[in-house]
Parts: sequence; C-alpha cells; structure tokens
Amino acid sequence: MLVSVPETLRADQPVKVPSGQSVTLNEVLIDDSVDGSLARFRFLAPAIARDGGTVDFETASNDMADLCVQLVLPYLEKYELDVASVVISMADREVPFGYADPEATQFFESYRPDDGGCIWEPF
Repeated sequence: MLVSVPETLRADQPVKVPSGQSVTLNEVLIDDSVDGSLARFRFLAPAIARDGGTVDFETASNDMADLCVQLVLPYLEKYELDVASVVISMADREVPFGYADPEATQFFESYRPDDGGCIWEPF
C-alpha cells in the first residue's frame, strides 16, 4: 500500500538532518504481514554517492536515526499507522522499489517504534 506524502513533505522540499546534507522524502510504503506492518520511508540523499559524495554511512546513519524520531514517528501518529517496524533508506538517486541499480549508493536502517522513540534493530 502506498501512503501519499503530506503536502508539507513534498520531494522538492529538503528535510533537515543533523549533518546538513540535502535529504528529501521520496515515498512511504506500508507492507502488511502476519508479523505486523512495516513502514518504509525512502529518501533521496545525493551526498551519499560513492563517487563525489561527501557523506559516509556513519553520518547518514545518524541522520536516519534523527529522521525516525523527528519525521517518521509524527507521520505514523498523524496517519494513525500502527507498525511493528520502520525501515529508513537513503539513495543517491531514484531507484524504483524492488529494483537493483549497481550504480546507486543506498543505505538502510531498521527501527522499532517504542514509547515515543525509535529502537535501532540490526538487519
């Protein structure tokens, strides 16, 4: 199921992150399963590119943790979405969901929403 992005989070408007890199929300996808719903928040982050990029995985990981608390949790609350886990991804270019692009740089982190916070969960 695709959940539309709220007007205040359009792709042409950067989202603030601690590193200061330019990050925009590309799409939100909700997957339902027997283990509970999974929310995927997919961001474009050109600065993570392996060629010419200025942001490494550790910095992007810190940004993703901040996005989980500052953007994802309020989004889930606003749309009354009860999910078991959240995956936040950053890509240096648009890559259709489910497709591989060997030229793209992509980072992923997984979290469990818990009591107003995001608990990091290793893949």
